[in-house]
Amino acid sequence: MKNKLKEYREAVGLTQEQLGELVGVSRQAINSIETEKYEPSIWLAYDISRVFHCSIEEVFLFEQSERKSRAELSRRAI
Repeated sequence: MKNKLKEYREAVGLTQEQLGELVGVSRQAINSIETEKYEPSIWLAYDISRVFHCSIEEVFLFEQSERKSRAELSRRAI
């Protein structure tokens, strides 16, 4: 999933480790989200967006994702 996490994090001067501590995950998890190797749970995405005082949709760009959603993959199986 595309995201602007790195931009938001750097704009407020947080390291990956500091953001991870704020939302209860490792620095590696934040790095994986930023590099689009890992999609956060809805709850983690919510916690991250709260740190930046914005909506989930401002940080995570669902419509621009090239990866197929589980729902979309399920519909094709029918």
